[in-house]
Amino acid sequence: MTSRRVVVTGMGAVTPLGMDVESSWLGAIAGRPAVRKITAFDASGFPVQIAAEVPHRVIEAWFRVPELEGLADRKIRMAVRSAEEALAQAGFVPGETMPAPDRFGVSVGTENGRPLLEEVAETFYRFADHQKAGLSTAELLEGVDPLEFVRTVPHLTATLLSVMYSAHGPATTCSTACTSSAQSVGEAALEIRRGMADVMLAGGTDALVEGFMVAGFALLGALSTRNDEPERASRPFDRDRDGFVLGEGAGFLVLEELEHARARGANILAELVGYGCSSNAYRITDSPPDGRGAYLSMAWALRDAKLAPEQIDYINAHGTSTQMNDVSETAGIRRALGTHADRCMVSSTKSMMGHLVASCGAVESILCVKTLQQGIVPPTINYENADPACDLDYVPNVAREASVRYAMSNSFGFGGSNGTLIFGRYDGRGE
Repeated sequence: MTSRRVVVTGMGAVTPLGMDVESSWLGAIAGRPAVRKITAFDASGFPVQIAAEVPHRVIEAWFRVPELEGLADRKIRMAVRSAEEALAQAGFVPGETMPAPDRFGVSVGTENGRPLLEEVAETFYRFADHQKAGLSTAELLEGVDPLEFVRTVPHLTATLLSVMYSAHGPATTCSTACTSSAQSVGEAALEIRRGMADVMLAGGTDALVEGFMVAGFALLGALSTRNDEPERASRPFDRDRDGFVLGEGAGFLVLEELEHARARGANILAELVGYGCSSNAYRITDSPPDGRGAYLSMAWALRDAKLAPEQIDYINAHGTSTQMNDVSETAGIRRALGTHADRCMVSSTKSMMGHLVASCGAVESILCVKTLQQGIVPPTINYENADPACDLDYVPNVAREASVRYAMSNSFGFGGSNGTLIFGRYDGRGE
């Protein structure tokens, strides 16, 4: 199964740092924070009033099947926009030059759709009024949009992308919280390796900056409450971190079987050489202090890539800026890399763009590929006071020029899911 090599030929992104890959990358290496006061809704009465929002509230996206547009919420629109960018970079033009439909698949990391808090409240009050009036169940259901249920199913994004691009191959959805898109990319690579597809559009999307989700995460005590200094709120691995910052965005990669890419003269950006995943089997919202789940995920990815720990030059850490995660991830990295952990560069780009939740793994994978190409490691900003329990080289505050041959991306989710991807510079060799 592993004889079919998987390469990256296209990338697209919508993030709090920019509406495409290049602007997001330039913002990351500049160490530019994208955390601001929330504008999506009135958060003045919330304990958390900050987030990392995508720059434009209205997301322009090209729907190849216009009648599908009415099903698309904000996260789907971001997915379509970033997918279009990825396909264009890969040299695929919908309606003209696309992969053979039965050899082309889609893999998406996302969560279920949800109505806005205001819409939930409006529906609740309408139903309450109808019940008081003694109306029947049938009468209560009058006026309910029959497509509303369809808009909530988690696999809708993958379905729409498959229809838009005539992708008749595997169509999968990973919904494992913050690990979703890392696993969607990894599982897409496995589909190519096992011969089920030659090309996979893989990534993730999420849009959680709305009242219900901000309130929920705030009640869990997971979010930073630095409302008066939002740009300094996300501070992974810093001693004074107090929680993560919610972000939003989408990222997609075009993954392709190597010989298929070579045969059509594609520009190969990097090679996806390793994928590993695991479960903490611990607590729903906490990470084990010994980092065992993170360790297993990284260890499996190294084994899959047939790499020694000392060959990893850079890790884009999950690095959420919570007390538990950062200690656990540091412990996991030390166990996975051994003595090499002291020499490996580690940074968290969540310090700038916040936590993109279901889409973070895909977006951070894209940043890993850019690091391989450009020889620049993005920094961990807001790193001011060292934590004795977090004692690695976190590339503090300023990007670093460095030759990176292999880059690892970590994603760890609520519920204990873990996913690790390893990308390498493409060496130009065929089989």
